[in-house]
Amino acid sequence: MNRILTDAKSGQAHAKVTAARGPRCLSYGREQQRPCRVLFLRGAATLLVLGATLTARSSSACSACGCTLSSDWATQGYTAGPGFHLDLRFDYFDQDQLRSGTGTVDRSAIQLPSDREIQQETLNRNTSLILDVSPSAEWGVNLHVPYYDRYHTTIAPGDTEISTSHTESLGDIRIVGRYQGFSPDHTTGVQFGLKLATGGISNNFIAGPQSGTPVDRGLQPGTGTTDLLVGVYHFGALAQSWNYFAQALVDQPLNSREGFRPGTALNVNLGVRYAANRALVPQLQLNARVEGRESGANADVENSGATLLYLGPGVTVTVAKDLKAYAFVQVPVYQNVNGYQLEPRFTVSAGLHYSL
Repeated sequence: MNRILTDAKSGQAHAKVTAARGPRCLSYGREQQRPCRVLFLRGAATLLVLGATLTARSSSACSACGCTLSSDWATQGYTAGPGFHLDLRFDYFDQDQLRSGTGTVDRSAIQLPSDREIQQETLNRNTSLILDVSPSAEWGVNLHVPYYDRYHTTIAPGDTEISTSHTESLGDIRIVGRYQGFSPDHTTGVQFGLKLATGGISNNFIAGPQSGTPVDRGLQPGTGTTDLLVGVYHFGALAQSWNYFAQALVDQPLNSREGFRPGTALNVNLGVRYAANRALVPQLQLNARVEGRESGANADVENSGATLLYLGPGVTVTVAKDLKAYAFVQVPVYQNVNGYQLEPRFTVSAGLHYSL
């Protein structure tokens, strides 16, 4: 998972003074309660849904979500003034560990053919393009366009040989707005938007006994549904140079399509960072995702739904005046899945962020 984990959210309270664009905001550190010393959060990348819902949902003994990392925090926080922001992000995670409940499943102990599907591996190499526009300090809108490269192997019920699929396709596009005008410092905000049904739902297996038959709906590039996205976030200072954020996002499907409806998902992200040196900012995130079972005639109810918790150390590096790079490694600290599902041992995320 993701995916979660984790897309939705974060922010940097330790900001740079930018006199040319100056909305009023709150300065953190020694003068934490004085407004207007910090006028613009320069390197913001408001990827409002990435921390929560970067990739597709779980299904058929395989969690296809994977990543719940919050990229907003990774690229310096929420915007607090007008601007344009562009992100290009890559996520890699190899779901090769079959799990049930909170433990692992020994595939070698399962006699074939079996009356249930025995997933083998789901290799994900996903790329996302994110555009963010802030016409003012209070309002902004974010467009997230994902592209999935997903290689999957499984042994279907009654089979003894592996079937293979390989999906390379556009996923479900997300459009999310935000409002953070509740206070002069703009440190608390709400998110509201939609996940659109732009990803395909009709990919087939390409090799093995199941060749030519549809891939499980939870492994398709899209869910086929329109989802409502609603979230809330807050960020601030713990001490001089130490900042934090907290964010929660709900993903609620509004409909079903062709016998499939994904489960409702809740993502919660917490983070802390040390920003004394703007050129190199280390940080740590805790990302949680709770998702319900999917439903419908084409859903795998038994093997869907999970509670997942990830720890993600990372760093943001200033490459040039308006360009930042970031990299994270997420490791699971708690996994509790229904039925049989594949989960990654780790997730690697890296990206470039440009602000104008």
